Amino acid sequence: MTQAAVAAEATRARRRRRKRWAPRRLGARTLLHVVVLALAAVFVAPIVWGFFSSLRDVHAGVSGAVIPNPAHWDNYRYAWSGEFAFSHYLWNTVVLTFLGTAPAVLTSALAGYAFARMRARGRNVFFVFVLATTFIPFAVSFIPFFWVVVELGMYSTRWPWVIWGISGNAFLIFLFRQFYASFPAELDDAAAIDGAGHLRTFLQIYLPNSIGPLAVAVVILGTGWWGEYILASLLLPDQLIPLGVKVATGYYDPAQVATGYYDPAQQFALVPVQLAGSLLFTIPPLLAFFALQKRLARGIVTTGLKG
Repeated sequence: MTQAAVAAEATRARRRRRKRWAPRRLGARTLLHVVVLALAAVFVAPIVWGFFSSLRDVHAGVSGAVIPNPAHWDNYRYAWSGEFAFSHYLWNTVVLTFLGTAPAVLTSALAGYAFARMRARGRNVFFVFVLATTFIPFAVSFIPFFWVVVELGMYSTRWPWVIWGISGNAFLIFLFRQFYASFPAELDDAAAIDGAGHLRTFLQIYLPNSIGPLAVAVVILGTGWWGEYILASLLLPDQLIPLGVKVATGYYDPAQVATGYYDPAQQFALVPVQLAGSLLFTIPPLLAFFALQKRLARGIVTTGLKG
């Protein structure tokens, strides 16, 4: 590289630095950071308040100073290993999340592959109908589904979660369809020359290269089922309900059986312990999100490369 080229490159670099720190550009970036920090505070503030409130005395409720003194860390020990069967309901949550997530991710990936790579008459029309199901309100679809569950004898069982799992998810089908549409056609031709059918092509070529979309699907659907409340509280008996429902029910029944974090002697909910249990309940999905964060970002980007 000649000296003139080096000098020209240095001049362009200085211009880029001056442009980066221009008053208008600096003001726009500052405003953007302020808006982002304000939105982050809106989401983080309830978690911070719940954490400090979980350190209060068990009979203090949520009244008093924002930061309690002294801090009662025993609330977390009691939330896990007290009279409340935390581990039992945590296991129920894990089972329901797996039943609703793992089959749905696999069947959605298969359907997305079919819509993206298999030629069939009316394929695009049927794909539009699948996407249209996302606009059906929950209240409209739940009542007929509840009736079907009762008539088939699946009420108070985990079978509805199995059905939801093998039925796939319309949004995930769209997600995988967009991703698989970006694959070159030469992959299908090479697989066909080797004698591979559609299922073998999907399992050996497409699925191993779908780590990003798979991470997105697991995080989106898994966190939804992990925090499910309405369906679980309406369809499952007490011994099968997930932890989120059980933690949220702090009351005492006439049979003298505690159904949540409740003090039967004084007959009121132990709110600090209840908040401690709620925070413990949120740790697994947070760990899953941080573990899959890079793949999640990559999957969101790659699924929109081609329509």
